[in-house]
Amino acid sequence: MKNILVTGGSGKAGRATIKLLKEKNYNVFNVDLNNDDDLNVPFTKVNLTNFGEAVEAVSQIDDRVNGIDAIIHQAAIPAPGLYSNHKTFKENTISTYNIFKAAELMKIFNIVWASSETVLGLPFDIYPPYVPVDEEYEPRPESSYSLSKVMGETMAKQFCRINPELKIFGLRYSNIMEEKDYKNFHKFQHDPFLRKWNLWGYIDSRDVAQACLLALESKLKGAENFIIAANDTLMKESNKNLLDKVFPKIKIKNEIGDNTTLLSIEKAKKMLGFNPEHSWKDYIS
Repeated sequence: MKNILVTGGSGKAGRATIKLLKEKNYNVFNVDLNNDDDLNVPFTKVNLTNFGEAVEAVSQIDDRVNGIDAIIHQAAIPAPGLYSNHKTFKENTISTYNIFKAAELMKIFNIVWASSETVLGLPFDIYPPYVPVDEEYEPRPESSYSLSKVMGETMAKQFCRINPELKIFGLRYSNIMEEKDYKNFHKFQHDPFLRKWNLWGYIDSRDVAQACLLALESKLKGAENFIIAANDTLMKESNKNLLDKVFPKIKIKNEIGDNTTLLSIEKAKKMLGFNPEHSWKDYIS
């Protein structure tokens, strides 16, 4: 495994992932609709909703590379509300199907892709079944964006059912932050309702990259989904106080610490060896 295709490599998750893969001496190729020259990797503009372009992307791309060993699929409309519901659902679902199918045709059996924390029921206008939330309850999509991610997870399960040699790991990223974003965290501290929509969660882009690398190098097979979040919340206030104010009747499934994440990352820790290394508290007081 040497040649890695990263779709959406010019976004927050993609940039960090490409940087780490390069540090680990992988040959990395970025396909996206926009280039980031600072990445200094081969770039090809590809519309992944076009099946022909998707097939070419995972096979030859262009004259610079012939043969892809694994795929990290991050290309997507990245959040609800940026485009119409129909466009968001259509583009995210079709591009994910095209990557999965093109990989099958080219006998690429190692795929890591960007699912989303939104499948857990965000923005939690309705109580989640319990906290910390985990991968054990059925998806609860509340937007066309979230529904597109549920469709991706469902497709992954069926592709892997048909081919037991296939690995498709979906990473349910929390709200991705870069170091420069932490300076804004003070704005959330005075009102617990501002960020209740994802249980005050976040993930550093560098830890996203770590999760991608671990998933990529895992020897496990099949379709699995993993919540990927930081070890802590983005609040100084304790979890008990936050929950008492915002979700006073919520079920506490497992022990919660003062500020530990309410988006459980235990599955990713146990199966992938995931260990978030970055906290907002390391960068601001």
